[in-house]
Amino acid sequence: MKKIQILGTGCARCRKLAANTRQAADKLGLDYEMEKVTDINDIMKFGLMSSPGLAVDGVLVLSGKVPSPAEIEKLLG
Repeated sequence: MKKIQILGTGCARCRKLAANTRQAADKLGLDYEMEKVTDINDIMKFGLMSSPGLAVDGVLVLSGKVPSPAEIEKLLG
């Protein structure tokens, strides 16, 4: 099971990233758990400098933008 984490304070961009990521993961048929990390101290542990961020299995793979579901599929696949 993949652990997908959305890093951000809950802003509109963070919510959009979560929605796009869920769409991409569902399309790929992944077995995953999605977590929203909103505590700034927890976010900083990933080294995120610009939100929102996306981490997969504890590794930061994207920061500072909201890619399309198709772009996210490439990061998850």
